[in-house]
Amino acid sequence: MPDHRKVDLLVIGAGMAGLTAGARAVREGLSVTVVEISGDVGGSARYAGYAWTAPSHEVMDRHNPGGDASLKRALVDRFQEGIAWIRSTGVEAKDAQPILGFGQGHQFDTNHYADTCRRIIVEAGGELLLDTDTERLVLENGAVTGAVLVTGEGKRRQVRATSTLLATGGFQGDMELRNKLVHPRAGRLELRSNPHSRGAGYRLATAAGASTGLPGAGFYGHLIPSGVPFTDPSDFVDLSLYYSEHALLFNVDNERFTDETPGDHLTTMALMEQPENRGLLIADARVFRDWVVGSYVKGAVAVDKFALAARRGGRVGFAENLDELAYLPEEWGYDGPAIRAAVERFNARTAAGEEPVPGRRLDRAPLDEPPYYVIEAVPALTFPFHGVRIDDRARVLGEDGEPVEGLLAAGSDTGGLWYRAYAGGIASALVFGLTAAHTATLRATPWGRRGPG
Repeated sequence: MPDHRKVDLLVIGAGMAGLTAGARAVREGLSVTVVEISGDVGGSARYAGYAWTAPSHEVMDRHNPGGDASLKRALVDRFQEGIAWIRSTGVEAKDAQPILGFGQGHQFDTNHYADTCRRIIVEAGGELLLDTDTERLVLENGAVTGAVLVTGEGKRRQVRATSTLLATGGFQGDMELRNKLVHPRAGRLELRSNPHSRGAGYRLATAAGASTGLPGAGFYGHLIPSGVPFTDPSDFVDLSLYYSEHALLFNVDNERFTDETPGDHLTTMALMEQPENRGLLIADARVFRDWVVGSYVKGAVAVDKFALAARRGGRVGFAENLDELAYLPEEWGYDGPAIRAAVERFNARTAAGEEPVPGRRLDRAPLDEPPYYVIEAVPALTFPFHGVRIDDRARVLGEDGEPVEGLLAAGSDTGGLWYRAYAGGIASALVFGLTAAHTATLRATPWGRRGPG
């Protein structure tokens, strides 16, 4: 099995992080090979459209207190450099706008960006291998020096590299890892992601001695209507019940169990812990008018998510007034009168200026404007927060806390940045993809090899 190529940077995975790193690296004069297991580049980034994160360290710490301090700081500090990089490729990134009430981000065409990065890599002489799997990393004296690849035709080849970047997009496509590392029932979740991210980076890294993030870190996802499978990537946005932060969510025991208002990317994790992992989402006319049929963020296409769920056969209901909530279909498994009484209690407390139970940090307005819109919701998984540990230079850390020489990671393969909290996956992939390219550039130079790390 001869070495077909010796490169400065081998990138395993051609999603947001991998393409960003590859394009930046060839612009820095590095030789690059990019390997992708699927037949096209882009991964789940093609379904996005925004790069956003917390605008300051204070906001990041408030919303993500359990995340690694150095990674959080790097993300906030380097985010605008990432936006400048996107613009430098010729892809438009629009002016900043608020996201999720606490974040700030930029809308851009992620499809255009993925295709532009591919062009930059190929035109600079970089090698792009599609439909190619990575069998194992090559280790020499404890350092990663490349990888053994398997093409779609079953041929093996070895690529030697000064630096190897893992950017395979996480392990959400692998049922075994989901159940083991996310939640014992995570395997039943609808996959809100490309199907090719099946833990390749995680397995390659741990086999090379990498350490992984804290258990119980959670996952990023959104609530979706129950019984409505995704049929197209556009469903990842159209079926996500973003407005749930303004509604009320009840479990099958007819109880509110969490503060809905920080956003359904957090409520999703809370619902995962509830009996049967399903719940009843209730909105009134105000929430329907202002949020259900409105754009989640400025510039996004507005979709009537209630009507769409109804057309697709989801469990949806309409009540002219609170009394009609008592007539929920018995086969749904909820107690209609108990749900009605719970909404009445919530309305009475909030109308009186009292704190509901559980409390609500943000939207505390009562749901007292009929009619009422009811959707049964379940969690959907986009990517896990558990992953390979890195430092703020995108170097993979071993069990001893020291970098594994020659091995980098970025994007959803990594863990530690988020702990049951979230402030932008595309932003993280962008920033640490650029960081990995910078680290690889230093390693590719005589000074970089002599310097620290």
